[in-house]
Amino acid sequence: MTSDAMVLDVSQDWAMACNVQQRFMPNLDRASAPLDYSARCRQVRQLGGYCYDFAQLADQRLALTIGDASGKGLAAALMIANVQSSLRTAALLCGNDLPAVLGIVNRHAHATSLENRYATLFYGVFDGTTRALRYINAGHNPPMVIR
Repeated sequence: MTSDAMVLDVSQDWAMACNVQQRFMPNLDRASAPLDYSARCRQVRQLGGYCYDFAQLADQRLALTIGDASGKGLAAALMIANVQSSLRTAALLCGNDLPAVLGIVNRHAHATSLENRYATLFYGVFDGTTRALRYINAGHNPPMVIR
């Protein structure tokens, strides 16, 4: 394989990784009866460790996630994809028990990450019936309410 072919393979792999990460964080602009929400993430290097997620739950509830993995580039993107995947699974298993959800995610991330890597996470569940937001913050920036 020539060096030009190797550069092309790496470039194609990088583009594919960027595409996969964008599928985890689609451009959102949705309105539901109790809540309007939108999100957009522009990575500085096209691929990185930032994430957000919204997931409709039963009983007019909406899960909201914002996260950040340490580092940059592919390593951070892989870690945050791992965290997002385990979060969705844990949310299905634990339902409304937010500390249990993040406990599972934390144990999984710790077991599968390098020693010098970590992620911060904000995870909340908005109840459209009561208009209450319950959340747990795992080292992420504190949330702000803007009215």
